[in-house]
Amino acid sequence: MKKIVALLGILALNVSCKTASSASSDNSLKNAFKNKFYIGTAMSLPQIDGTEVKSVEIIRNQFSSIVAENCMKSMFLQPEEGKFFFDDADKFVAFGEKNKMFIIGHTLIWHSQLPKWFFVDKEGKDVSAEVLKQRMKNHITAVVSRYKGRVKGYDVVNEAIMEDGSYRKSKFYEILGEEFIPLAFQYAQESDPNAELYYNDYNEWFPEKVKTVVKIVKNLKSRGIRIDGVGMQTHVGLDTPKLAEYEKAIVEYAAAGVKVNVTEMEISALPSPWGTSANVSDKVEYEAKMNPYTAGLPENVKTEWENRYLDFFRLFLKHQDKIRRVTMWGVTDTQSWKNDFPVKGRTDYPLLFDRNYQAKPVVEKIIQLTKEK
Repeated sequence: MKKIVALLGILALNVSCKTASSASSDNSLKNAFKNKFYIGTAMSLPQIDGTEVKSVEIIRNQFSSIVAENCMKSMFLQPEEGKFFFDDADKFVAFGEKNKMFIIGHTLIWHSQLPKWFFVDKEGKDVSAEVLKQRMKNHITAVVSRYKGRVKGYDVVNEAIMEDGSYRKSKFYEILGEEFIPLAFQYAQESDPNAELYYNDYNEWFPEKVKTVVKIVKNLKSRGIRIDGVGMQTHVGLDTPKLAEYEKAIVEYAAAGVKVNVTEMEISALPSPWGTSANVSDKVEYEAKMNPYTAGLPENVKTEWENRYLDFFRLFLKHQDKIRRVTMWGVTDTQSWKNDFPVKGRTDYPLLFDRNYQAKPVVEKIIQLTKEK
């Protein structure tokens, strides 16, 4: 009799554990936003390899979309001309498919994290316009064709416009002029006509930048070249940008006939070093001032940070008809690039999951926002 009672107790415990597990799984970001827009994250190499087991579990349970943080950038995919390395990207895409996720390729054309050979000939001189066009086409065609029908969207061109609305004086621009952007989109469209194609940038709410990006969108559309969205990277802090500025940009991009992608979001709680000067003699004092929360955020800062996230997500929900996806730039605070930028060695807290792989209280509050009328 005692054995039967014990067995029944074990069965009851198993049922309750399963119920609890199901409940926590149901109460996820991806379930909360499933009828609104994709909610995603960037994946680092240890997550793609499966070695960072705890954060991989968070990705599976919480997110409906993924983007590779680094392994699909050109310096990694084609370190030498004509010699491609797809191993990491293949694993990334396979993970997304296995977990039924909306997979994003990042990024096809970017002036940074680009192999040195891309712009120069054997003598180290700038290549001609025709050679650069061919190299762009070869790279884009190889990548997009390989993942045709599997990668659902691409950041085709990344960070080409300055805050004042002028074109960044990259080698792409110097050799090809403004035409490098339409060419990149054209090559991507030819390689996979069904993939969504995006222009992606930071400080994407600056009015002059918005004007130029809208002009690019309209130009592409008038020429029959596909562009589906504008990526707003959303690397933001507690003060900048003003929510009204950000909202205005969403509305203007949508009015141009494309969806908005929030592509690389995190909110830094640390003071911004921009506009401050640091004499070498004051280096220690400066670094301490720029890294004030090594042992965790004070409650008042934590509250301010949390409210900032909630304000942004209220805005996303308000404009959910204009938004395709919201993607966090990393899973846990440990992974975030903001720990080292723009000042090395800082301890930042910009993401939704903490250094112990636990959801911060703001996650549940964001989920609750989706249930409000």
